[in-house]
Amino acid sequence: MSNPESFIDEVTEEVRRDKLFKAFRTYGWIGIVLVLALVGGSIWYEWQKSRDAARAQAFGDALSAALDLPDPAARRAALATVPADGTQAAILQLMLASDPEKDRDATLGALEVVAADPALPEIYRDLATLRRVIVAGAAMPLAERRSALDGLAVAGRPFRVLAKEQLAYLLIEEGRIDAAITALQALAQDQEASPALRGRAGQVIVALGGKLPETPTANG
Repeated sequence: MSNPESFIDEVTEEVRRDKLFKAFRTYGWIGIVLVLALVGGSIWYEWQKSRDAARAQAFGDALSAALDLPDPAARRAALATVPADGTQAAILQLMLASDPEKDRDATLGALEVVAADPALPEIYRDLATLRRVIVAGAAMPLAERRSALDGLAVAGRPFRVLAKEQLAYLLIEEGRIDAAITALQALAQDQEASPALRGRAGQVIVALGGKLPETPTANG
């Protein structure tokens, strides 16, 4: 006679296998779908990456070909035909705005397109706004220029110190020389300012009759 415990174990194992088989038939498709989703996602990612690389290459080639043209008018016309959207469109508009002496109105228009597009990254919009203020100069009301620059001069913005420099020049334009010197002195000591910017600030301070800020000593 066979061992009752062994018989029970065999029956239990058979029942377990039967349950597993039924569970696989019922839910096995979920695992297959997950595997297919993972494989499909990987293929999609690689395709998208390849597509983006090809798109960037084509955009770069088109820009390079346009910029190689010797005639400014032909260069601008070629740039205007380069297909672009999103960030590439911002870059293209900034390129179109790179020659204000040849076509100031077109430059300001291109910069306005970038500055006013909320879908673009902040750094592009800020650069376009700053450049637009500089290119427009006195043709733009001083209050409007100050308002635009104030928005760029807050902590954390990418062109904060350059906006501060332009704000100091507005003070000079208004005849507020003492306030301009104070602003430039602060800028000359700003750790975020580049050496070239601090140098410019120092030159203007001297030209205005002000004193350069003291340079901290190694021990101070």
